[in-house]
Amino acid sequence: MDTKFRPILERLVRDAGLEGAVLTTADGLPVEAVLPAGLSEDRLAAMSAAILSLGERAVYELEKGQLEQITVKSEKGYVIVTGIGEEAVLTVMAGADAKLGLLYLEIRKATEELAKLL
Repeated sequence: MDTKFRPILERLVRDAGLEGAVLTTADGLPVEAVLPAGLSEDRLAAMSAAILSLGERAVYELEKGQLEQITVKSEKGYVIVTGIGEEAVLTVMAGADAKLGLLYLEIRKATEELAKLL
């Protein structure tokens, strides 16, 4: 896939030192991806939509307002899922040594750019 979204994802991956990024529809279909070889964009897209849906349900049930972002931390790094409006989801993967403050800033810049193109 080479879409109008690719340059934004490539810049995000490069500038934030990410392992990869994928833009998907809210229902889990991949739109664009910058991922390491061997990682399925279809699987990551489906998982991203599922994570976002579960997060939305949790904040709704707990009356915590509108979901903005979900961060999953593991011993080997982070998966950060960010909704872009009602129609898209940005998921990024970062190593365990990621600087989260910088990463969140770069994600916010990228989601603003992506939202303009949707």
